[in-house]
Amino acid sequence: MSHGEVLEFEEYVRTRQDALLRSARRLVPDPVDAQDLLQTALARTYGRWDGIADKSLADAYLRRVMINTRTEWWRARKLEEVPTEQLPDASVEDATEQHADRALLMDILKVLAPKQRSVVVLRHWEQMSTEETAAALGMSTGTVKSTLHRALARLRQELESRGVDNGARALERDGRAERAAGRGHERGRERCAA
Repeated sequence: MSHGEVLEFEEYVRTRQDALLRSARRLVPDPVDAQDLLQTALARTYGRWDGIADKSLADAYLRRVMINTRTEWWRARKLEEVPTEQLPDASVEDATEQHADRALLMDILKVLAPKQRSVVVLRHWEQMSTEETAAALGMSTGTVKSTLHRALARLRQELESRGVDNGARALERDGRAERAAGRGHERGRERCAA
């Protein structure tokens, strides 16, 4: 890699590191693991930086590397968890409901398979379109939609099993809003075609 490309990569990391760390934090629940995930993804991307022709797609490329790395880690993990019949009480000692809701959602995201979690993170937290999510994950838009539908259903089920009614209603509203937006998008395309 040329000296100019090295400087370009360093500048990219300086300007985008906060946003990329937020993405990593949404993919793995532990903050230290999120930093490790981002660092590993950056190291892997550095060696291929000159191969990224359109640098405006660098974020998407790096997110894909983070998702693949997280999936590798998940597959290689040792199962050291001991199953119990009752989950321990989770307490969040924070004054704001928003922080508590975020902590709860981060906790329940653990019940999703890596593919489902990736789709939920990209669609809802990163606010990527279905098409952008499909491109980032290398799957069809139909697969993204069905995976998202199953993931949201699983999250609703988990929230209900924990007795969290407001969260289940919020996920239900998200699902209705997403379906309505999809219908509106389809109607817009029909009008354009006419």
